[in-house]
Amino acid sequence: MQLADDKAGPLWHRAVTIITGGDEYMTKIGIFGAAGRMGRAIAQVALEAGLEISGGTDRPDSGDLLPGIAITSDPLELAKRSDVLIDFSVPAALSRHLDACVAAGKPVLVGTTGLEADHHSLIDTAAGSIAVLQTGNTSLGVNILAALVEQAAARLGDDWDIEIVEMHHRHKVDAPSGTALLLGEAAARGRQISLADHSDRGRDGITGARVQGSIGFAALRGGSVAGDHQVILASEGERIELGHRAESRVIFARGAVRGASWLLGQPAGRYDMKGVLGL
Repeated sequence: MQLADDKAGPLWHRAVTIITGGDEYMTKIGIFGAAGRMGRAIAQVALEAGLEISGGTDRPDSGDLLPGIAITSDPLELAKRSDVLIDFSVPAALSRHLDACVAAGKPVLVGTTGLEADHHSLIDTAAGSIAVLQTGNTSLGVNILAALVEQAAARLGDDWDIEIVEMHHRHKVDAPSGTALLLGEAAARGRQISLADHSDRGRDGITGARVQGSIGFAALRGGSVAGDHQVILASEGERIELGHRAESRVIFARGAVRGASWLLGQPAGRYDMKGVLGL
């Protein structure tokens, strides 16, 4: 199998053609969690990039993903007729989706947020057989921001306090957001510490002074905000603020399509958006 990139368009708009036996056909993308807002945005962006939508899974009563493309409830059947899968569903469905991808031998991009330690263990196991890209945010801008946060944290001592503030629409069910945790992990890597051991997520009442070296989180919810994130590094007399604002879900869909296209042809293993961006 040979892969060919169409580099005529912008970076996110690169259709991948699979060349086999002298014949060419466009990459077929399957979408887990297709009935949600992200699932439908990904389908539209993939079509604009010249890719083919093989189908989607979600609740049986979800209707069509696109005209003529029904949403079904069988992840294995979808995986078998796809070249690569994208999962923006719910944590409870992750195990079933990974099992389907492993059984079909197909790579998968996992963009589902709210994952716990046991979900990451499932991803690690699946990555022993297939290529899995897992990320808390598929936005190219956010992942560049994470790289900047890691560099800043690595160069500044723990006398610089790190606080991460995020805001999302009123319907978001998990907090902190996957993106906030992604940024927190970047800061922790820069300091060569464990985020789990230095995370401060719940301040209420008389909490005492801030613990030096901790990484704080604050989650705001309201309206229709697609996603605002700000990382504040504060020391005595000065402050650095690094941030990103998502104005549309389309940016996440574009990054997901680019990430899924990059994942094609990668050997079994666990990947993140750093690989997609060459960071």
